[in-house]
Amino acid sequence: MPERSKSSSVSNLPLILDIDDFKGDFSFDALFGNLVNELLPSFQEEEADTAGGHGLGGTEALPNGHARASSDAAKFAQGDSIPLFPEVDALLSLFKDSCKELIDLRKQVDGRLYNLKKEVSTQDAKHRKTLTELEKGVDGLFDSFARLDSRISSVGQTAAKIGDHLQSADAQRETASQTIELVKYLMEFNSSPGDLMELSPLFSDDSRVAEAASIAQKLRSFAEEDIARAVPSVVGSATASRGLEVAVANLQEYCNELENRLLSRFDAASQRRELSTMSECAKILSQFNRGSSAMQHYVATRPMFIDVEIMNSDTRLVLGDQGSQASPSNVARGLSSLYKEITDTVRKEAATIMAVFPSPNDVMSILVQVPGRISTCSLFIEFNQFICNPIMSTCFLVIFGFLCHMQRVLEQRVTALLDKLLVKPSLVNPPPMEEGGLLLYLRMLAVAYEKTQELARELRAVGCGDLDVEGLTESLFSSHMDEYPEHEQASLGQLYQAKLDELRAENQNVSDSTGTIGRSKGASVASSHQQISVAVVTEFVRWNEEALTRCTLFSSQPATLAANVKAVFTCLLDQVSQYITDGLERARDSLTEAAAMRERFVLGTNLSRRVAAAAASAAEAAAAAGESSFRSFMVAVQRCGSSVAIVQQYFANSISRLLLPVDGAHAASCEEMATAMSSAEGAAYKGLQQCIETVMAEVERLLSAEQKATDYRSPDDGMAPDHRPTNACTRVVAYLSRVLEAAFTALEGLNKQAFLTELGNRLYKGLLNHWQKFTFNPSGGLRLKRDITEYGEFVRSFNAPSVDEKFELLGILANVFIVAPESLSSLFEGTPSIRKDAQRFIQLREDYKSAKLASRLSSLWSGSS
Repeated sequence: MPERSKSSSVSNLPLILDIDDFKGDFSFDALFGNLVNELLPSFQEEEADTAGGHGLGGTEALPNGHARASSDAAKFAQGDSIPLFPEVDALLSLFKDSCKELIDLRKQVDGRLYNLKKEVSTQDAKHRKTLTELEKGVDGLFDSFARLDSRISSVGQTAAKIGDHLQSADAQRETASQTIELVKYLMEFNSSPGDLMELSPLFSDDSRVAEAASIAQKLRSFAEEDIARAVPSVVGSATASRGLEVAVANLQEYCNELENRLLSRFDAASQRRELSTMSECAKILSQFNRGSSAMQHYVATRPMFIDVEIMNSDTRLVLGDQGSQASPSNVARGLSSLYKEITDTVRKEAATIMAVFPSPNDVMSILVQVPGRISTCSLFIEFNQFICNPIMSTCFLVIFGFLCHMQRVLEQRVTALLDKLLVKPSLVNPPPMEEGGLLLYLRMLAVAYEKTQELARELRAVGCGDLDVEGLTESLFSSHMDEYPEHEQASLGQLYQAKLDELRAENQNVSDSTGTIGRSKGASVASSHQQISVAVVTEFVRWNEEALTRCTLFSSQPATLAANVKAVFTCLLDQVSQYITDGLERARDSLTEAAAMRERFVLGTNLSRRVAAAAASAAEAAAAAGESSFRSFMVAVQRCGSSVAIVQQYFANSISRLLLPVDGAHAASCEEMATAMSSAEGAAYKGLQQCIETVMAEVERLLSAEQKATDYRSPDDGMAPDHRPTNACTRVVAYLSRVLEAAFTALEGLNKQAFLTELGNRLYKGLLNHWQKFTFNPSGGLRLKRDITEYGEFVRSFNAPSVDEKFELLGILANVFIVAPESLSSLFEGTPSIRKDAQRFIQLREDYKSAKLASRLSSLWSGSS
């Protein structure tokens, strides 16, 4: 009961909630804990006491956390009911009070919010009014600034006009002052003709030469203009002209004397390499004849232009001693030395010019705008815009002198040397190969062009503004470049013809050395020396590579380069095509000759033993010639394939990349290459057909000579049958193995497969025709089957499935000679396709007539059909 009284006393305490309790990091759990923590401890103490009593046997713990009295305690407390949570009433009272206070707090907050909204509305109205007033003030300020700016602009324009007037007045005053001075000086020159002794000290003082030269030029211009104006007038023209003519004459005489004096000083300073004196004289001389006298005098006095011995030395250095034929390597060394000397000289002169004349590069790009050759007139026209500026006119003098120096180097020394070095040969009557032919000219042209281009690049590095030195160099070779492609093609043709003549001479020497040998043997030896040579084709390609290098050197534009390369490559295609086609045709000639030998010694029957022996010997010789010609043709085919592969590799590595920039050029060259090789392919095809004819002729000869009638009709004497192949089969297989070794080596890919397939089919037909001549008994059938197995094993090396299938069917056909007559009907039930050949084979049985197989088979075939 003490706990209950405590709870009641706590619940009656006033509850205080303040707005500050909801400010900051508000937490409902913390607020709730603060409200109820004052009541919960009494309940926790009662629960602890109750739990202690239960430990002595009084209460039990309920699952929801409350305590339940034990049976004894319940019996003890039946007369007095105690609530399980006595603080509930206090908490309910607490919560009700809290709700009331929260409602009061909400009303207070709502009142404050209402007051704040009214205050904010009032302040916003004041702020808007203030902004409106500020905007009006800013607009007025902008108007003030606009009026001020307009006033300042007006004052500035007025000041500028006043300044212009003042400047104009000052200029007029200065001009008037200078005019007065000029008039005074003009009166001195107008005193008397030829009298220059009474002139002012200005015109005789060496320290004031520049000023004197400037005034003299102005006086002369003034006098000449005045004379020009006075000529059309009528009144007073005689007096005016006479007075001015005296002044002009005296001025011209003075200017000539002063210019000669300055030129002498300039020349003396040039000899002593006094650059400062030369520079001073050049500046002054730029006012006389626009500086051309100093420039011409300086360039003309250079030893490299006036010394004849230098020109002769150039020729000896490059071409060697008179009468000797120069080689490209010696010319290359000579040109390198000569051009190095020229470059060093020009660099030295350029350094002198740059030191003597001020800042020439500043106007170089403005003055020199036309590439190619320098035009003196055009340069003087360009100079007019700089004549009033001493520095600019002096710069022009530098440029003009230096560029003329460049041009004279290229046009005088280099051109003279190239004219002696490069003499364009005639395409109608080209120089013979003993003198180097067209190739020597082309090599000289390439060396001279390459070295001269190097010279141009060196001169460009020295410094020549926008002058197209490379274009000027190109112009030196323009006459040679016009017909260069024709010369290149003619040179390749000349080289090809010379090589063919060389090969013919070698073959002729071999033929002469074997003149006592028999015709067939001699033809075989000569043929071996006329075989296609891969080394010769490689030489053709090497010529073409050299020509391709020159095409690349001479042709800067992709289209021109592609056209020249295509023309050069076409020459190679024509040469290789003609060479290998001729080689294949020569190899075919030996096959044709061997075939003629075979036909010559084909004799009939009923011959004497002596004649038959001679014919057999001749047939052996024809067979040897045929085998030799077969091997020679296969070697030719192999070398032909290697030659074509070399050309294709050359095209892929060197030609194609140069043709790709031009649309259609690459495809056109590929098509042209295929067309060029078609003639060789045709000759190879015909030759391979002849090779098959040669092989089959020898196979037929061996079968006819070696096959005996008893091979397939051995007597039935009770002896064991012979399971070895016949002698004819052994000889034929040995021959084929020996001769086809060359074909296996020479042919590749589809060509090899097609050739062996055709040969296998021909061998199959030849054997069928050959066996039609014999009669077979069962023992002979076994012997035939053994021969067929031998042939089949050999042709299996052909890798021709169709041929293998035919020989397998031959093995099946051979069974017609082995089985009994009554078993023939079931022999071909699974292979009806060979019934026709089987019928032909059955007719060759020894018992064909005695066993009446004809009628039996006719009923069999008709019934099965």
